[in-house]
Amino acid sequence: MPSRITTKSLLDAIADTAPPGGVALGELLEEFRQRAFGLGILVASLPLFVPLPIGTGAISGPLIGLLGLQLMLLLTNPWLPGFVARHRIGHDSLQRMRTRLGPWLARLERVSHPRLQGLIHRGPASIFTGLMLVAVGILAALPIPFTNYPFGLLLALFAIALIEEDGALMLVAWVLSLVAIVASVMLSNELYQFLVGVFG
Repeated sequence: MPSRITTKSLLDAIADTAPPGGVALGELLEEFRQRAFGLGILVASLPLFVPLPIGTGAISGPLIGLLGLQLMLLLTNPWLPGFVARHRIGHDSLQRMRTRLGPWLARLERVSHPRLQGLIHRGPASIFTGLMLVAVGILAALPIPFTNYPFGLLLALFAIALIEEDGALMLVAWVLSLVAIVASVMLSNELYQFLVGVFG
């Protein structure tokens, strides 16, 4: 792998070295321990890119929330429940992941590089990142139609920022997360008022 570990090079390395039977998620995070949280978020967000209106967030959301909680606790390596760590990501799934995300990652890497690393490694920044991930994980898990892809892209920003130690990109992810939280609250209130008006 190159001296600068980019998200795309990490994804390529995983896809190229995976055995035919796939690789267990726990083994994957152990192999890339230095970038394990970012990689975990990237893998956990993949179901959100499945072209279904709703449902996939119920898979991604809890796992994203778990990883966010561990960042809030300032853990240095992510922990996964045994049944999740043993789950194998198939070789074909890894290839599809590379095909689907590779072009987007290549574009982002043109503007992403290590900078403002205090927004990545310092305790308060890590706690805030974890808090935002917990909130986004909860929102992603809710059965809100047609939000899978936007939440998936937002989580990909978090993953890239962590993997490439890009504090500026992390700042963008924070701002977009706050916007998503506020928009979701406002939308929920509007929906509630509409339902009250119709059925009340």
